[in-house]
Amino acid sequence: MPSQPAIYVIAEAGVNHNGDRQRAFGLVDAAADAGADAVKFQTFNAKRLAVLTAPKAAYQQQTTEANQSQLEMLETLELPLEWHGPLQAHAHQRGIEFLSTAFDTQSLAFLETLNLPFYKVPSGELTNGPLLWAFARTGKPLVISTGMATLSEVEQGLAVVGHALTHDQPPVSLNEVWQCWSDSQTRTALVGQVSLLHCTSQYPTPMHEVNLKALDTLAEVFRLPVGYSDHTQGTLIPAAAVARGAAILEKHFTLDRQLPGPDHKASLEPNELKRMVEEVRAIAQALGDGLKVPQPSEWDTRGAARQNLVAAATIRQGECFTTDNLTTARAGQGELAMTYWDRLGQPATRAYQPGDAV
Repeated sequence: MPSQPAIYVIAEAGVNHNGDRQRAFGLVDAAADAGADAVKFQTFNAKRLAVLTAPKAAYQQQTTEANQSQLEMLETLELPLEWHGPLQAHAHQRGIEFLSTAFDTQSLAFLETLNLPFYKVPSGELTNGPLLWAFARTGKPLVISTGMATLSEVEQGLAVVGHALTHDQPPVSLNEVWQCWSDSQTRTALVGQVSLLHCTSQYPTPMHEVNLKALDTLAEVFRLPVGYSDHTQGTLIPAAAVARGAAILEKHFTLDRQLPGPDHKASLEPNELKRMVEEVRAIAQALGDGLKVPQPSEWDTRGAARQNLVAAATIRQGECFTTDNLTTARAGQGELAMTYWDRLGQPATRAYQPGDAV
C-alpha cells in the first residue's frame, strides 16, 4: 500500500496511448517529469471485456466515432502484453512505479508475472464479485475506486475482499460472503490491505457532482485510508481533495488533449500534470500534524511581536504597580502582557524608568 510520500500521486495514462507504442513510452516520461509516484495503464482483452452489443457511455459517444461500438472502441485501445515489460523497465529507470489495472482474471494473472506493488481496482469492477475476489487473493494491497457506487455497494465489495483474504476457496453464495463479513476478524483483515478512492465516473466531471465530502463518509464508515480519483478539468479539485484528507490521488493525463479517444478531453497535459503534482505536494506539506504549537520560524517573531509589561512612569523600589505607572508595549523581554492584572497592586522589587521592561 502506498505510504510514502504523504500524498501518493498516480498519473493515470489509462488508454491515452491510443495503441501507439511510442506514445505509451512518452506518457511514462511525462509522468516521471511531472514528479508523479506512479504511472498507470489499463490491461484488458476487448473481447473478454465487452460483448458486441454493449453500448458506449454518453461521454464516449461524444469523444469517439458515434457508429463505433464499445467493443470496437476498446479493441483500438488495448495495451499489448508485450509492451508491459519494457514500459515497466522504462518507468523504473525513470524512478517511478509502473502500474496497470486488470479488467479480467486472465489479464490479472498476466500482471501477476510483473510483480506490481499493488493493484488499482477500477470503479466498474467494484460489483464484479469474481474479479474482485481474484484481486484480493493475489495478496497484494488494493486501491479500490468507488465511482457510481452506493455506500452499500462499497460495503459489499469490501465484504468480497474480506472473504478472499480469509478463505482459500471462492464463496458458494453471496450469503456466505455476508456471513463472513459479520466476523470482526474479516473486517480487521482489510486494515493495511485496502484503500478506498472516492470518484465520480463522468468524463469530465462537473463541479456540482464532485461531492468531496464523500471522502469524509468513506473514512468515517469504513475506517480505511481514503483517496480521490479525479475526472474534473484542471487542477483545482485535486488540490482540494488533498486538503480534504485524500492520501492517494489519481489523475488522468495525456500528451495532447486534442487527440481522439474517450479520455483525452478530461485529462491534463504534461505541464498541467507537473503543476498539479507541485500543488498537491505543497498542500500535503502545509497540512502539518494538526498540533497547535509555535512553529520553529515563529519563535523569533513571537519575541518581537508580542507585548510585555513596561513601566509607564518612574517606579521606586517597593512602590506598587498601578494603572498609572504600568502599561504594555513591545519590549522583546520581560513578562508578557497577559500578567498585567496580576501585577497591579504588587510592590516593585526594583526601581524602573519609563520604558523599562518589567
